Amino acid sequence: MSGIAITLRVLHDGERDLEQDLLAAAARHRTDHEFHHVALDIARWSREHAARLADAGRDHGLDLSGPRGDPSPRALAALREKASEALGRRPESALLLLNDLRDLHLAAARNSLHWEMLAQVAQATRDEPLLTLVADCHPQTLRQLRWTNTMVKILAPQLLSSV
Repeated sequence: MSGIAITLRVLHDGERDLEQDLLAAAARHRTDHEFHHVALDIARWSREHAARLADAGRDHGLDLSGPRGDPSPRALAALREKASEALGRRPESALLLLNDLRDLHLAAARNSLHWEMLAQVAQATRDEPLLTLVADCHPQTLRQLRWTNTMVKILAPQLLSSV
């Protein structure tokens, strides 16, 4: 397997994982409406990235599965919703939110690094379709990173000093 194929596979898996992590965090923090809705919106970007990476993978001899569906059964989704409502704005939920933001930020940073690696090899090999893919998707990953970083900057002082 070529280095390009390996990077495509790792990035595809990373985008799928980030999508699932964003969806799970959105469900856990359903009572924080701003976080919930933004997390759902930017999870779609990772789903789209994974689908586009799967398409690109075919050009490089890879069979990457398409984007994941919602893996959580209805009973688990209902349980998450009830837990979110029960936690509400308690200090424990604030720490959980910061923990989730940290994990989301690290996952987006990992994906961003792989997008950068893909961009460099696409430039070196003059792979125009791959360059277009990176140019379309990497800016959204950078926005995911900026969002998590901004949320930590806004929430950490208030939440950590009140616990």
